[in-house]
Amino acid sequence: MRAHLARVDAVIVQAVIAGALSFSHLHDLAAAAGQDGWKAWAYPVSVDLLLVAAWRRMRQAQRAGQTAGGPRLWFLIALAASLGANVATAGLLDLDDVPAWLRVTVAGWPAVAFFGGTLLAHTPHIQEEPREQTASTTDTEAEPHPAPPVAVDVTDRHARPAPLATPEPAAEPVTAPTPAPAPAVALPPALVDRVRALADEHRSATGRPADPDAVRARLGLPPSMTASIAAHL
Repeated sequence: MRAHLARVDAVIVQAVIAGALSFSHLHDLAAAAGQDGWKAWAYPVSVDLLLVAAWRRMRQAQRAGQTAGGPRLWFLIALAASLGANVATAGLLDLDDVPAWLRVTVAGWPAVAFFGGTLLAHTPHIQEEPREQTASTTDTEAEPHPAPPVAVDVTDRHARPAPLATPEPAAEPVTAPTPAPAPAVALPPALVDRVRALADEHRSATGRPADPDAVRARLGLPPSMTASIAAHL
């Protein structure tokens, strides 16, 4: 923690020193170019404000994954003005005899800074993208909830009626030949699991085996599928 504070303090001290020296150099250059009084103090403020505004817009665009050509251009212009003042006041330029082109540049700077600041201020707000995603975007199929058990009225086929007190012999009825049962249709594995699940639910709820026709109706299948369902019960 102390090491982190020491690094932060060092950066702040360096920023204060660099800002003060650059501020002084810009003031001296503006005063040498004929901008005396409060006007000479306004030039470094204008340069530093444009530099900070362009830096903030550039960082916002980079974090949002967008191009930052405009803010980067104005950042370089403000940096060139600050760096140029530092170099010009290092003895390479005679401040007692400033050339005409430099006077024109210093006099035209307020208009350039106002134009750049206006463009940066009226740039549409850039929304930063979240750095971390809190939820996964993988789609997973939700398993269907089992349907509540439906009571199926299944009669006991093995129950026999009570015999009559005086049974009379009856002629043996002539039974018509029963048609051959339709061949069972193969069911998909998922449907077989569903059929068995419904049969188990019915058995656990009523204690009796489920009727294949009732299970077929519960699944919404055609009557021709009754034999296939009965083969898996």
